[in-house]
Order: sequence, then structure tokens, then C-alpha cells
Amino acid sequence: MLRAASEVPFVRGLHELGNGTWAYLQPDGAMGLSNAGLVVGDGASLLVDTLFDLHLTAALLDAVAPIVASHPLRVAVNTHPNGDHTFGNQLLPADATIWSSESTAHDFDEYPPEAMAHMQQQSPGAMDAFDFKGIELRAPDETFRDSVKLDVGGRPVELIEVGPAHTRGDVIVHAADAAVVFAGDILFVGVAPLMWAGPLSSCIAAIDRICALAPELVVPGHGPVTDVAGAQQAKEYLETVAGEVTDRYRRGMSVMDALLDIGTAPFADLIEPERLVNIADLACAEMDPAYVRMSTAEFATSMARLREAWSDG
Repeated sequence: MLRAASEVPFVRGLHELGNGTWAYLQPDGAMGLSNAGLVVGDGASLLVDTLFDLHLTAALLDAVAPIVASHPLRVAVNTHPNGDHTFGNQLLPADATIWSSESTAHDFDEYPPEAMAHMQQQSPGAMDAFDFKGIELRAPDETFRDSVKLDVGGRPVELIEVGPAHTRGDVIVHAADAAVVFAGDILFVGVAPLMWAGPLSSCIAAIDRICALAPELVVPGHGPVTDVAGAQQAKEYLETVAGEVTDRYRRGMSVMDALLDIGTAPFADLIEPERLVNIADLACAEMDPAYVRMSTAEFATSMARLREAWSDG
């Protein structure tokens, strides 16, 4: 029997959801603090994602060790290529098969550990909680397009490609017999979302795909365990930002001026609301073919400006 989303505490560690599924949660869900998941069948287990460094992933594997001792970890899934969902792959059992979408495998080394370490050095204070030393990328062994059904100890688990959205090849993991979806970074709960690839309409459609499966529980890539109502609220954030920003953009405001005009009130319950500049950027790009999307440096500068302006306001 599944627990209700409200019954799963958002505290660090492994939480049994019910029906042979678990979520490994990392509060507060901000940058790099991602979640993972476990689906257990008869004599086999599937792990959804690893974590941002070897220390964090070792803690995850220690937490699931009592379960996988009798249900060996046979399969792992990388929901997308970002390091906070893949950098711990090297610690997985050598005989575990790692699955991802074709696009994720293609983009797997786009931002390697060395790039993250460099970013850490260039921005003192950023990502200080993570240790990128000793990480060796372990790429997926098997890839697919659209969807694939796996047998995990007699349990059907479907991997469904819903990208491009957060990245080019995002995957959600559907344990239908448990009524649980592991959403990867299609879903941020209580944290301002980031959708790198877009377009924004695809990001919204990906959340609709999750809701159409009618799960009782949804484990987001970041934030506490939720349900369809929580997924719908995350979708509403995307739609609100898009609507408010594009309306102002049509009236001649820049993305930054539009966000400053909106203010934080509609997003007061989100961690790091300044990250919504990413969604605003996507919305304008989809509306206006002539719009040039922000570079990584411009995005970082814009976030800092918003953070300062909103804190002063």
C-alpha cells in the first residue's frame, strides 16, 4: 500500500513509498541536491539516477544496501545527462546495466566533472557542498527512443522519453503496478524550475504526460515527493511565468524588466525564484523567432541581478 505524498517527510535519506518502491531525498532540492529512486522486484532492483559526487552516491548506495542484498541491483536509469543524476554511476555494480535515452547518451560528457570543478573554482561559494575529485564518467550501456519496457524481477517498469524539455532526452520512469512515477528534472517541487533545452511547450507537455499516467505518487528530480496535484502546480508556474513575461515582452519590456515588474509575489513559496529567468528566456524564444537566448554567463548575471533586486524590494 502506498503512502500519501504528505506522509513522506522531506528529510535526507531513503523513504519507503510502498508497493516495492523507495525515494532517496536530498533537501532542500536546490542546485545539485537531486533525488533518486528504487523499484524492487523478485530478486532484482532498478535504481533511478545516481548523485552529484562519489560521497553522496556512496551514501545512497549504503542506504539501499539492506534492500538490494536480497534483490540485487540489476538495472539503473539515468533520467538525463546532468551530473547530479549521473556522476555517481561508477559506483554502481559492474554487472548492473545502465539505461538512458539515445539523446542522453549522446550528451553524456557535455558538462564533465572537470567543468563542474572549474565552475566551483571560478565562483567561490557555488556548489561548495560537492566534491568533484575522482569522478570517472560511466556512460549508459543501453539506449532507446520513445519508450522501452523493462522486466525488473517480474515487475514491468516503463522508461518513457519526454524530452526535449529540461534536456534533449529526458526520461521518466513509470512503475505502473506501483502507481509511482520518477520524474527526473521534468519536475521541480518547491524549487524554481530549470529547463535548459526547451521549448517551453515541450516542458509543459512532459508534465502533462506524467499526469496522464495518473500516478498516486510522483518523485521529482528536486524537492519533496508529490502527486498529480503537485505536478499540476509545477506546470502552473511555467505557464504563469510564460504568460506574464511574454505579455510584457510584447509591450516592449526586456526579459529582465518584465521579471522585475512581476516581482516575487507569485513565486514566494519557491526556493531560488531568480532561476525563473530561465523559463522567461525560453518563453520569449518560443514566442519570437528573432529572440536570442541568453548565454550561460548572461543567465548567471541575470539571476544575480534579480536576487539582489528582489531582496532589496
